[in-house]
Amino acid sequence: MSILTPNRAEAVAALADPQRRELYCLASERPIGRDEAAAALGMPRSTAAVNLDRLADAGLLAISYERRSGRTGPGAGRPAKLYRAADAELAATIPERHYELAGELLAAAAAVADERGVPVRDALEAEAFAAGAAIGAGCADLEAALTLCGYAPCAKDAAAADGAEDAAGPTRPEAPRDAPAARGGAVGTTADLVLENCPFHTLAARHTALICGANLELVRGLATATGDERTPVLAPAAGRCCVEIRQSAG
Repeated sequence: MSILTPNRAEAVAALADPQRRELYCLASERPIGRDEAAAALGMPRSTAAVNLDRLADAGLLAISYERRSGRTGPGAGRPAKLYRAADAELAATIPERHYELAGELLAAAAAVADERGVPVRDALEAEAFAAGAAIGAGCADLEAALTLCGYAPCAKDAAAADGAEDAAGPTRPEAPRDAPAARGGAVGTTADLVLENCPFHTLAARHTALICGANLELVRGLATATGDERTPVLAPAAGRCCVEIRQSAG
């Protein structure tokens, strides 16, 4: 199982509807079919079906098929479509944070430090690098790995241009922040990068040296596993992650 829990803000949004929340609670108790859900909650079958499928599309419910009549073979009828709460944990934060990853790394580092008699800081940095390598191994490139971890990578020139525009005041309607135009277009694989979000923001603010050191090693692990030749370096700046990705370490 991955030590990184995907950020699922869109899944939480699916639970904003009261009917969907009731259906999700029902499916958390036992697998349910559309007819059973409609009868239990006093809603039309079509409404139950639409909302159950919406929860399944959001990854909140898992789907299975089962013949509940007990009969098999020809004439037994079609299997019923059943819904049950998905086993995966659900996490959602805005901005994206991954304190579950920080907790896993700190716990593993404490165990290693106790077992081997090494400083906790050294153990933490080693664990962070290994975690980054494991996550990066499943990603197409460094940018994809950074995005998966919630770092929000952006080409450094584009970030600087955004800052200059903000200082000068808007001169044209702004595109949404997640649109390519607002991000300076696609991030190139040779560009210097800034990381506009810190997945460990609160911890980094309170324990800066410890967490930023681990952050750097995590990103180094991502870069190594994805075969990226750019160099992650510490470059603290207000309002973003303390790590930058540079074409050279200078």
